[in-house]
Amino acid sequence: MNLEPRINDELAAWDRDFLLHPTTHAAKHARGDVPGRIVTGGDGVFIQDRDGNRMLDAFAALYCVNAGYGRSEIADAMSAQAQKLAFFHSFAGQGNEPAIRLAKMIMDRAPDHMSRVYFGLSGSDANETNVKLAWHYNILRGNPEKRKIISRWRAYHGSGLVSGSMTGLQAYHARFHLPLDGFLHTACPQYLRRPDADMGEADFVAYLLAELEALIEREGPETICALIGEPAMGTGGIMPPPEGYWAGVQDILARHDILLIADEVVTGFGRTGDMFGSEFYGLKPDFMTIAKGLTSAYAPLSGSIISKDVFDVLMQGTDDFGPLAHGWTYSAHPVSAAAGIATLDLIDDMSLIANARDMGPVFLQALNEAMDGHPNVAEVRGVGLMAAVEFAADPAARDWFPPMTVGPKIAEAMARRGVIARAMPEANTIGFAPPLCINAEEITIAARTLRAAADEILPN
Repeated sequence: MNLEPRINDELAAWDRDFLLHPTTHAAKHARGDVPGRIVTGGDGVFIQDRDGNRMLDAFAALYCVNAGYGRSEIADAMSAQAQKLAFFHSFAGQGNEPAIRLAKMIMDRAPDHMSRVYFGLSGSDANETNVKLAWHYNILRGNPEKRKIISRWRAYHGSGLVSGSMTGLQAYHARFHLPLDGFLHTACPQYLRRPDADMGEADFVAYLLAELEALIEREGPETICALIGEPAMGTGGIMPPPEGYWAGVQDILARHDILLIADEVVTGFGRTGDMFGSEFYGLKPDFMTIAKGLTSAYAPLSGSIISKDVFDVLMQGTDDFGPLAHGWTYSAHPVSAAAGIATLDLIDDMSLIANARDMGPVFLQALNEAMDGHPNVAEVRGVGLMAAVEFAADPAARDWFPPMTVGPKIAEAMARRGVIARAMPEANTIGFAPPLCINAEEITIAARTLRAAADEILPN
């Protein structure tokens, strides 16, 4: 679709003059020093911009358009619900049919030990909810001193005050007075960057667990409320954990009466090839954070899934002290819930989880074949339909490029060739997390485009 040039120019000017974009160089954008992209449509794994450029979106926007673009089933469900009931609040036991039905659908798919889902709008607010309820849970149990939260360096859990404090990326802390007191970070489980190149994977896991145990002992286990972790790290670099890591972490948490919050914003609803990353890695969390794939991002919706053990304590707390004083205006929004119902139906109807399970190895193989022999490839990694290629100046010598010097250039070179991938922060890693409907031919296009872009930026 080609808009009349004057309109294009006017839109670009309005964009620079009036809209503050997330995670954007504000000054360069306002001056027009960086190219913007105004997206007008999409279908399947492709988007189209205002100039008529058709691009393969190999990152599903932000890991979230899992069912793909242009799904009329979701749009029609939202429209029908907006015509019937656009909104009513869910405070004081008020309900609406789509939110109730969606809650049932989620709990039918969640691990058996989970009990209830509380709806919000974003992964950030769901993680804020989880921390608040975890604090409340320990206060009700007579342990108000258990309030510190452990996260991992390079983790991403949101951009709020609490969620941003749990995020382990320095750019989200600097010049924001973050992290807040009581938010702690332990080592990132990335085997590629282990402290000793001679360390085997089992030794690396032992190192990670020893560091976590030491942190807990140093702070005092009686002061630690919860550990939050993505089953497989997303924004920090798309990093599956080493074998045995989560089993060891859960053993430590159980011994010290520390809750586990599984941040499933990226890994939930099929991304790993299972419904949830917790299932894939054998986690038994006390809280699960969901968002993104819950509606394929057709409408904002998140959820905090709460275990039976935690909910029993919260329920008793309301008998003792009155209503649970927590709520967002748009919790259980009926139009967003309608989008969620339609999305979960599509996940089943289109066999998206099975496709992610089948296409994940195809994607890794395609990336390995495409990047074979490139001297700057340090690692190709992934799980399900999450994959990454990390670059280094000299991989054998573990000589890393300065952060964000090469990755963004490769991502830009890919975009010029019609494929969207993501330069992951604080490294030189190109990440992939396409819609779960992607096929082998489209995967091959993405992998070959990465090689062409890498050869342009880092010629052999």
